[in-house]
Amino acid sequence: MKKSFVSPILQKVARKAGVKVNIEPRYRYAGQVVFPNGTKRYFLNTNFDLNPLGASEIARDKDYAAHFLRRMGYPVPRGDAFFSPRWSRIIASKRNKAIAYRFAKRIGFPVIVKPNSKSQGWGVTKVYTKREFDEAVRFICERENVFLVQSVVPGADFRFVVLGGKVISAYERIPLTVTGDGRRSIRELLLQKQRRFLRTGRDTNIKINDFRITMKLRRKGMSLRTVPARGAKIQLLDNANLSSGGDARDVTGVLHRKWRSLAVRVTRDMGLRFCGVDVMAEGAITDPPERYPILEIN
Repeated sequence: MKKSFVSPILQKVARKAGVKVNIEPRYRYAGQVVFPNGTKRYFLNTNFDLNPLGASEIARDKDYAAHFLRRMGYPVPRGDAFFSPRWSRIIASKRNKAIAYRFAKRIGFPVIVKPNSKSQGWGVTKVYTKREFDEAVRFICERENVFLVQSVVPGADFRFVVLGGKVISAYERIPLTVTGDGRRSIRELLLQKQRRFLRTGRDTNIKINDFRITMKLRRKGMSLRTVPARGAKIQLLDNANLSSGGDARDVTGVLHRKWRSLAVRVTRDMGLRFCGVDVMAEGAITDPPERYPILEIN
C-alpha cells in the first residue's frame, strides 16, 4: 500500500485551526479529523468526508465549478469545455478538437489546455501554436473525455487552504525551475533536484520526459541536453503545482485579511468545508485583492 502525501500536510496545517488529526500509523494513508466541538470526520488519501458529496463532485469538475463561480459573480478565466474524438462520436457532439481550436483562435494564443477532471497539474499545458495545441489535446484525449481551453491570465499563482471557515494555509506556487551551474545539462539538473527531493522526504516524482518540458524547451531553442550558464534560471513548466516539481513560498502570515475573507467566502458559496482555492493575483498579496481570477477550487 502506498503512502499518502496528504496526511502530513493536513496534520501540519490543521494545528493552526485548532483541529486534531489522528493518522493511521502503519501506512499513514487514512486518518480521522477531530474538530474542537468533538465532531469527527474521516479521510482516505485525498478522499475526505469533510465536504458534502454534491459539492465535492462539482469541485472535481472544473467546467461546472467555473460555471457556478461565474454565476455568483466571481472572476474566472474565459474558457469552454470540449470533447475527445471518441467521446464526441459516442454522444454525437460537434464540440470536438476542431471547434476547440477555433475557440482558441478566437480568444487568442497562447491559451491553456487542461483536462476537466484531473488534479495536481496533470496535463495542464500553455500552448502558443496549432502544433502545440494538437500535441496537448492528443495527450489529454488519450486518457480523458473532456478537456478545457482557457485564456491565459497574468499574475502570481497562490493557493489558499480553507478548513472550517478559516484559512489555515496560504502559499505562492512557483513552477518547476532549475538554475544553471555552467557544467550540468538540464537533464542532470533535474536529476539533481529529484535527488534533493528524496533526501528531504518529498515524494514528488519529476517526469523528466514530460512532453510539456520538451515543448517549453523547444520554444526556447533548448533541449534536455542544453547546459545553462551559471546562475541562469530555466522555467520548465507553466503550471505551478507542487506535485509537478514546483516550489512553494509560505505567505500565511502576511496574507491580507480580505484575501482570507475571499477564500472563506468562495469555499462557503461552493458548499465546501475543506477546500483549496487557487487564484492568480496581480499585485502584492499583502494588499487587498483587486484583479484575481479564480483558476480552480480543489
